[in-house]
Amino acid sequence: MSLAPVNLLPMTVSLEVAEGVGTLRLDRPPMNALDIATQDRLKELAEEAGRREDVRAVVVYGGEKVFAAGADIKEMQAMDHTAMVLRARALQDSFTAVARIPKPVVAAVTGYALGGGCELALCADFRIAGENAKLGQPEILLGLIPGAGGTQRLARLVGPSKAKDLIFTGRMVKADEAKEIGLVDRVVPADEVYAQAHAWAAKLAHGPALALRAAKESIDTGLETDIDTGLAIERNWFAGLFATEDRERGMRSFVEEGPGKAKFL
Repeated sequence: MSLAPVNLLPMTVSLEVAEGVGTLRLDRPPMNALDIATQDRLKELAEEAGRREDVRAVVVYGGEKVFAAGADIKEMQAMDHTAMVLRARALQDSFTAVARIPKPVVAAVTGYALGGGCELALCADFRIAGENAKLGQPEILLGLIPGAGGTQRLARLVGPSKAKDLIFTGRMVKADEAKEIGLVDRVVPADEVYAQAHAWAAKLAHGPALALRAAKESIDTGLETDIDTGLAIERNWFAGLFATEDRERGMRSFVEEGPGKAKFL
């Protein structure tokens, strides 16, 4: 008799599924510090969310009071150069696993999203922040730079000048400034953050899954390359979608019922 492998990773991150939406919930009180075990758990569940057919969109959420206040500094303080050389790739991979979920991802940001917390929010396709949110990359104040994608994703999102301002100074920005510079996309009352994020994800969960995947990959991959390569990526996905049932259903509904009435589930 074979036994199923036992998952020994602590349950500091959970994946809950409802209405086609998978919620990746951080749960490491009091501040959701992203220690190594939490990073590894996040990677595991992000990959699971990407594979599961019942998950068609994803919300990343840290709870009502805080998104994630950054890395576990006490854990990092005990690491020397050799230890971090061995760990740095796995750190980045855990966040990249969220960025590469081939489905729409929204970050529901309440309270602090600092350091690794801000970097995690950057991995989402859309960011909804509460009025109480404060975001930033304070690693410079520790004699470090962001190491989980912050120097790359932040600059691509808000531009190099604004990214350098935040990273060079380590300052926090409140929700209104974060929206002004493009760091978040919507600011809502703090007690509405998760509901609005879930509603955004649920709406897309009823859309054509392969077309959404194609759109996300075309945009994300195209941003990393030249325009001609980006157009080739778009062209291949566009033509490929003509082989899908969703494309047939969407066009048939448009012709017979008018725009916006197709049901893809």
